[in-house]
Amino acid sequence: MRTIVDLPEEELQALKAVAKRHKISQAEAIRRAIRTYLAARPAPGRQSPAFGIWRGREEGLGYQRALRAEWAE
Repeated sequence: MRTIVDLPEEELQALKAVAKRHKISQAEAIRRAIRTYLAARPAPGRQSPAFGIWRGREEGLGYQRALRAEWAE
């Protein structure tokens, strides 16, 4: 799929430099940047891999309260 992206001159020059340094097209540099960006952020509606890690463990809230009690000492 093709799309048009308007970039400020400074970003366009940086893109050209990255593409030249890596010996890839500007389009490939953009594809890689988008792939990296998306991989670093969960998709909307997806939860963190750590979500629910304490599920089924009774000591969760007690453990949290014990840790916080140390702050008051």
